[in-house]
Amino acid sequence: MNEKISSPDYDCQYDPQTATFTWEGVVRLGQVEDYKPIGTLLQEALSKNPSNLTLDLRKLKFLNSSGINFLALFTIKVRERSDFTFRVYASNNIPWQGKSLKNLEKIMPTVELEWK
Repeated sequence: MNEKISSPDYDCQYDPQTATFTWEGVVRLGQVEDYKPIGTLLQEALSKNPSNLTLDLRKLKFLNSSGINFLALFTIKVRERSDFTFRVYASNNIPWQGKSLKNLEKIMPTVELEWK
């Protein structure tokens, strides 16, 4: 399993020991389809059937609307699992996160959104 994606603007990494997906940088991919490599990495993580998954977005400085839509679609997929804890670490200091990540709670009321 490829556990890391790197580009000049952003990095994604999955740590199977902690079931934590860390995403940082600035992401301005054009369409939801452009997020497919990241989605594949997340799907591979879910295929291991962990009891939980943490998305650490505290260093994700910018995510465009396509990326926010991608996160919403992923949350819908995760919501289908009843035996699962989904946690998102967010930063109070990054404006887009305060506005957009709260919507994940509307999609999946059991998501654990933690502001750090």
